This record gives sequence, C-alpha cells and structure tokens, in this order.
Amino acid sequence: MKTSIIGTALLLSTTGFAGQAYTPGSYQIDPMHSKVGFEVPHLVISSVEGRFNEYQGDFSLGEKFSDSRLSVTIETKSVDTAIRKRDDHLRSADFFDVAKFPKMTFKSKRIEGTPEAFTAMGDLTIKDVTKEVTLEGKYLGSVKDGYGNFKAAFSAVTKLSRKDFGLTWNSLVEAGPVVGDEVTISLKVQAAKVADKHAAK
Repeated sequence: MKTSIIGTALLLSTTGFAGQAYTPGSYQIDPMHSKVGFEVPHLVISSVEGRFNEYQGDFSLGEKFSDSRLSVTIETKSVDTAIRKRDDHLRSADFFDVAKFPKMTFKSKRIEGTPEAFTAMGDLTIKDVTKEVTLEGKYLGSVKDGYGNFKAAFSAVTKLSRKDFGLTWNSLVEAGPVVGDEVTISLKVQAAKVADKHAAK
C-alpha cells in the first residue's frame, strides 16, 4: 500500500544558495553539509526527533527535470536521537536490527512537477521490506564555489508508517500511545557535481 505523504518542503538553512540556477549533471551528496532527519510522535502530545549520521547517495539533474533521479543509502547503525540508551534500543532487533539489516535505501522511479515543487516517487527499503513512497520537495538551486566546483541543493519530506516496515516493539507498547506509528522523514541535501569524463582527462 502506498504510504501517505505531506506536501511541506523544508528549506535548506545551511547554504547560501540564491535563485533557482539549474545545472544539469550528476551530483554526489555531501554528508558534511546535508541532513537526513526523522520525527515520530511520543505520548500524543510531543515527539522524538533524530537523524542518521552516515549515508551516501547521488542524484542526477536531467536536461528535462522529469528525467532527474535520486538514490540514497543510509547506515542504520548511525541512528542518533542524542540519548545513547534509546539509540541502542533502536539499533536492536526490536526496531532496526542493524546487525541483520545494516542499510536502508531509497531509489526514485520517476519525478514529476517543477524544480520549485517536485514529487519524487520511489522504492524505500527498510529491513528487506520495500514499499513505494512519495517525497515532496523543492530544488534550491546551484552555484559555483570559490574553487570552481558546482554545488546543488534540495529539500524533501515524506511520511510513512513504521509498522509497514516492521519497526515495531512489543504488543503492550504498540497498543498504546507511547510511540506513534507515523514517521516524518526529511532530507536537506547539498551535493557536489561530478566532473565530466572529458573534463577529467
């Protein structure tokens, strides 16, 4: 079943990108200037926020924006909510089971819309469960840095059911409001353009 989505794009606050300059090509995600975050309801009245600190990925900007593609691989052991005991539990077999499922992945299948407001449909795989999700995003532009390298940025967000991916604990907890089912995942991405083969010679 297709997971639910939200249509709110998050602005990338760590860059000075201006305008909507569009530079087609292949880009590698820069983890030092990007963020993969998540938020899950807790006890109905609050939420728990976290992030993944280790990931890699790439995206291509097509001459036609609809030809663009995105691929991300996340190390599940890098989950970080700033509380060690909770993070250790999230890494355990109760949730991510990182020893058995060390990676989660997203690979887009098609992208629709415009750079200013796009929708990326693709396959999200967690614990060997693959489901189609939809990211709602915004391309934030591209610039050339002081070294002559092109950098591009975008933000995107989606919502999903953690239970759909087997991220459950015990029946007592799941029956109550302690941990919500709906998880919001947000991407704030900056990436570097990969040099063309002819330019590298």
